[in-house]
Amino acid sequence: MNIKLTAPSRIACEIDLPASKSMSNRVLIIDALCGGRCRLHGLARCDDTAAVQRALASPDARVVDVGAAGTAMRFLTAYLATCEGRDVTIDGSERMRHRPIGVLVDALRQLGASIDYAGQEGCAPLRIEGRKLHGGRVRMAGNVSSQYVTALLLIAPAIGGIELTVEGDIASRPYIDMTLGLMKQFGIASRVEGNVITVPAGSYQPRDYSIEADWSAASYWYGLQAVLPGSRISLKGLEANSCQGDSRIARLMWDLGVTGNWCGSYLDLGTAAVVPDGPVTVDLADVPDLAQTMAVTLCLLGRPYRLAGLATLRIKETDRLAALQAELGKLGYVVHAEGDEALCWDGSTTLPAAPVPHIATYCDHRMAMAMALAAVKFPGLVIDDAQVVSKSYPQFWQHLRQAGFKIEQA
Repeated sequence: MNIKLTAPSRIACEIDLPASKSMSNRVLIIDALCGGRCRLHGLARCDDTAAVQRALASPDARVVDVGAAGTAMRFLTAYLATCEGRDVTIDGSERMRHRPIGVLVDALRQLGASIDYAGQEGCAPLRIEGRKLHGGRVRMAGNVSSQYVTALLLIAPAIGGIELTVEGDIASRPYIDMTLGLMKQFGIASRVEGNVITVPAGSYQPRDYSIEADWSAASYWYGLQAVLPGSRISLKGLEANSCQGDSRIARLMWDLGVTGNWCGSYLDLGTAAVVPDGPVTVDLADVPDLAQTMAVTLCLLGRPYRLAGLATLRIKETDRLAALQAELGKLGYVVHAEGDEALCWDGSTTLPAAPVPHIATYCDHRMAMAMALAAVKFPGLVIDDAQVVSKSYPQFWQHLRQAGFKIEQA
């Protein structure tokens, strides 16, 4: 489904944000490890979380297909390895079959897991023979994906505890902190000393738990507030002291003139009396999922930038560095990548590739949502395969209509 977007001149709306899929997927694995005895409220309703729920609800399935859900692939690989007596193959989309998972498989094998590659070495599909793992010391590279680390941490109490040494720089550290924080809320307290994380043996304690709204989803509304100053956007369900790393969007957008005031369960966005200008240099290594929102917003504001710490973007749902270069290029923004590390724009522009550009989304939900912001400057902008937003934010287009966007089939 391709859609054509026309943005309003300003926005005045209240948006009930979706629940955090990152939190939802973690607590679902925790719940499974304590026998499904938790009472979980407000779980995310999106493709990624549905993939985890389907797998956990089908304990006798011989094949688990997670589609494009990378989080589900990593977390379920570790969980299924602990399911004694179960033989299962976990698979996904064509893109998933090319996303690396060897770092996690190697670490699980150190703990006694039986996992074989059914296709390309280092990638899904995986054949898993569930067995009793032995815990203990394990080493893992930390510069690829925090989800590998999280997958090990979540199962650690059930397999006798682990001492995990994360080698090198740790990608997306706030996501690991989120995992440890959630584990603590379910009764497992860990110890972190430098790059060594120690998780004791134990049992998760069942409890009632409500999922907070998704700060990653909030980022697109922050971007709209930045490019449509004078708008009044009110976001429901966020937590001011959130464990989500992407809550950093509030600080990043403050530097672009976006204010935020809390009113009960609502965060009211506004525009500062004096909006900063000039180039922006920022390291997003801890929050790489904000890179697309920041890149598009800064281009629309005419703010040159260098966004660093983006090494993991090459192995996301698509090669996000290449995708941003290509799609922003269609709009006339001459953006460059510095190897795998940074995305840069010096302010150079050319004429748009077409009077009404078509934006490719590359099966990537965040490409669709971030590039949608460009409709503010490019009326009639077409987003191809717009349904990809169902991966994390199925209501996104509905919410844009609520905000005054005109959306038509293209």
